[in-house]
Amino acid sequence: MDIATLIGLFGALGIVALAMILAGGFGQFIDVPSILVVLIGSHLVVLGQYPLADFINAAKAGMKTIMFKSPDCVSIIAKIVELADLSRKGGLLSLEGAEIDDPFLEKGVGLLVDGHDGEVVKTILEKEVAMASARHETGAAIFKSLAAIAPAMGMIGTLIGLVAMLGNMDDPKSIGPAMAVALLTTLYGAMIANMMATPIADKLNLRDREEKIARKLMIDGLLGIQAGQNPRVIEQVLMGYLAENQRPTAEE
Repeated sequence: MDIATLIGLFGALGIVALAMILAGGFGQFIDVPSILVVLIGSHLVVLGQYPLADFINAAKAGMKTIMFKSPDCVSIIAKIVELADLSRKGGLLSLEGAEIDDPFLEKGVGLLVDGHDGEVVKTILEKEVAMASARHETGAAIFKSLAAIAPAMGMIGTLIGLVAMLGNMDDPKSIGPAMAVALLTTLYGAMIANMMATPIADKLNLRDREEKIARKLMIDGLLGIQAGQNPRVIEQVLMGYLAENQRPTAEE
């Protein structure tokens, strides 16, 4: 679970809610027609831009910003070196049945055990990385679309409120509520775009980069094992994927 995402999203919502309460009460900032126009309307417009399957998958991908655990590259390198030692002593067939937690690494080891050529292994795994990245990019693009559309729907709601206000200028009591609706739709649109959709899209792009680095690391390690390289050489090559402050830990 990503604590930073939880703190960022819910902390920002909490600060805004507190400001609303201090400004005179939370209830005055709740308006059902405005919520319908901005929240429901924005999602329907985005749905019109993408296939239903992509829209549903984007919602699932959005959960990865909270539930996703960043790959531990240090542990992955340690596991690959362990597999390389095992392969060097007993051959590639000795890797069969090895305990591997990561499904991608497990699939790569399975390809090695089956006797596939290094280029075949690389092609299969890189294709899987590319397809996973494409799905992540689509999910991020959908949230970016939501970030762009929500303020526009807020403006539509504002226009609706202004029309209602101008149509009842002879009734001073109706001007205030109509103006409130006009302003609240703009507020809702800005909140959805800047406090939810944009941060989630950016975090999805970050998750995609982290996952691609980890999987590229695994591919290089697997190809080193397939080529029969010395485990220490493989380890030094894979160390290049780590930040400087991570390398002493990995060496230990």
